[in-house]
Amino acid sequence: MEIKLKALKFDAGEKLTAFVEKKVSRLAKFFESATQEAEVTLENLKEGKKARISIHVPGEELIIERIADTFENAITESVDAMKEKLTRSKEKKFQI
Repeated sequence: MEIKLKALKFDAGEKLTAFVEKKVSRLAKFFESATQEAEVTLENLKEGKKARISIHVPGEELIIERIADTFENAITESVDAMKEKLTRSKEKKFQI
């Protein structure tokens, strides 16, 4: 899975980049026919750290956004939510 990382208004370090790639790459096994590309956007807001994951699957664009106290927590929460969303999308598609 190709992961495009966008860090808005800051530079993502090597540790953060490696963490994102490790977590997000696990999503590939949840929906095989999904485009093997995920876009991850990280942003530092006043409310906290925001992570946004976008994955295109046939017929729809799946987007999850989460805000947490650290980027690592925001990414973990986003990945967990995206796993559920991919699973539901897959079940809905093959339920026909």
